[in-house]
Amino acid sequence: MSKWTDIRDTIVKEINVDQVTEEVKQRVTRTILNECIPAIEQAVDKFVTQIKEQAKDEHGWCYWRDAVVLPAVMQGGVWLVRLVLDKSLTPTVKA
Repeated sequence: MSKWTDIRDTIVKEINVDQVTEEVKQRVTRTILNECIPAIEQAVDKFVTQIKEQAKDEHGWCYWRDAVVLPAVMQGGVWLVRLVLDKSLTPTVKA
């Protein structure tokens, strides 16, 4: 089985409950942080590396898209999701 299938199955297993409690939400958040985000980061980093290399041959708006905009949006999006999940998990663990 692929890594993505394992991740999907883990998440489906975690959210297939009769009652959603704080513990369930914490487990799902941890699963996303520990299994999904690292795999997504790897894919995004590989993509960004490739488009930044291609940007060297681009001109005008295509250069800025490949060198700055797409990398910032993609890496920034993953960073923001990780930050929000980390911040939302921390207070509930301490409480």
